[in-house]
Amino acid sequence: MNTLTQYGRMAEKHWREHCPQLVRDLEAKGQLHTMLLEAEEKTKDEMIELTQMFTKQGLTPQQAHDRAWEMVRENYLILPPENPTAGTG
Repeated sequence: MNTLTQYGRMAEKHWREHCPQLVRDLEAKGQLHTMLLEAEEKTKDEMIELTQMFTKQGLTPQQAHDRAWEMVRENYLILPPENPTAGTG
């Protein structure tokens, strides 16, 4: 079994806190680790592409990385919370 990187660990922490039903469903199917690996792989791939693109546009490597991170992190790692308004009305 592959070990999660910082991206996968970040996703797992966030998912467990903000998407507990998703985590329960994935664990019940035995797919949580696989989905975390997939999320981190997609994040890494898009980060590389965007960082290279922004660097070619004249940003410094750090600026390019930061901008790419802002764009990609919510695609796969920092998912929207489940039922954000549940129990508030």
